[in-house]
Amino acid sequence: MDVDTWLARVDKVSGLLAEQRAQAERDRVTSTAVIDALRAQEFHRMWVSRALGGGGVSLRTGSAVLQAIARVDPSAAWQVGVQGAIGRISDYLPHEVACRLFCGSRGLVVGGVNPTGEAVPVPGGYRVRGRWSFASGATHADWLVCTARLTCGTRGGPAPIRMLCVPRAAVSFTDDWFALGLRATGSGSFTVDNVVVPESHSVDGSLLRRPPSPRRSRGYAIAYYDFAPFTTSSTALGIAQQALEVFRGLAGRTVPARATEALAASATVQATFARATALVRASELVLLDAAEQATAHGEDGGEELSGVVRLAAASVAENCLQAVSMLHAAAGSAALRSGDDLDRCFRDIHTAVRHITLAATNFEMVGAHLFGGPLLMRR
Repeated sequence: MDVDTWLARVDKVSGLLAEQRAQAERDRVTSTAVIDALRAQEFHRMWVSRALGGGGVSLRTGSAVLQAIARVDPSAAWQVGVQGAIGRISDYLPHEVACRLFCGSRGLVVGGVNPTGEAVPVPGGYRVRGRWSFASGATHADWLVCTARLTCGTRGGPAPIRMLCVPRAAVSFTDDWFALGLRATGSGSFTVDNVVVPESHSVDGSLLRRPPSPRRSRGYAIAYYDFAPFTTSSTALGIAQQALEVFRGLAGRTVPARATEALAASATVQATFARATALVRASELVLLDAAEQATAHGEDGGEELSGVVRLAAASVAENCLQAVSMLHAAAGSAALRSGDDLDRCFRDIHTAVRHITLAATNFEMVGAHLFGGPLLMRR
C-alpha cells in the first residue's frame, strides 16, 4: 500500500482521536476504544514484516502516518511509534516466537529498553527481575519487553545486555506517569520478579546494532538502533506541524489588549511564523533524506548511516522544539487558555524531546565521529 492509502486510514480514526483526546489526558492513558480503532487500521503492526501479518510499510510511509496521527493526538502517535520501534525485534526473534507475539497476539508489544533489570542464566533461558520506567502503551500490551544485564560471564567488562519478552500476566504495574506532556501515553513503570523467560523469547542486545540476519520473514534490512529514531522524530515533527496550524488560526482571530489589529497583522509575528515554518520544513526534509538513506543502505551503511540517522533525529527535535517555543511565546497570553491546543503542543514537544533518541547528546556523538572517531552510542 502507498502512503496515501495509509493516510486515508488515519482519516478514519481522526474524529475519534480528537473527540477523546482531552479525556485521555485527564485519565493519563489512552482509552481502549482509541487503541482498538488504531489496531483495526493495523497501525500497531504497520512496521512488522508482511510475512508475520504486518504492513511492512516503508520508513517514509510509516513516518508520514505517525506525523498525521500526532497532528491530532501526539500521545496516540507516541504509542504507535513505540510499538513500531520495539516491534523491530520481530526480525531478531526466532520466526515461530515472532509469529506468536505479532501474529497470534492483537495487543501491543512494548516495554523498557533501558537495561534496568538483571537476568541470570538458567537451563533453557533466563531468570529475570527488575523495574522499568517510561513504558508507553503498557496498559494495552499483551507482552512486555524487559531489557536486562546478564549477571555472569562479564570478567570485568561491561555486562552483556539481553531483551526478554514477558507475558502481561507476569508483570506488575505502577501508575507513576505524571509528566508535563504526552500525558495520555500511560508511560508508567512495571516490575518483573523472578520470572523465567525461555531463551527463544529473548534477543542478544549486541545484535541490535546491525541488521537482522536474512530470512523469508525479515521485514527490514536495517539495524534496530538505526530504525527506532524515526518513530520518535516523526511524532515530534507532527506536533510541530500542528502547532503551525493552530498558531495560524489563533493569530488571525486574537487581538491583543490595547491593540486594534489581530496578531497576524504584526510584522514581528509574521516573521516569527515564517521562521518557525522554515524550521519545521527543514525538519521534514532532513528526516525524509535520512529515511531514504536508511532504506537504500540499511544493510551496509554501518556507522555512517547510524550517524546520519542520529543527526537527523536530533536536528528534528531541536528544530521542532524551537519552532513550537517561538510560536507559544508569540501567542502571548492567548496560548495559556485552559485546554488550548497550542499550549498542549508546547507541553508535548518539551516532553517528547527528552527521549534519548532525540537528545542533544547525539550531536556530540556524531560530531566526534565526523572528526574521525568511533560512533559511541549510549545505546
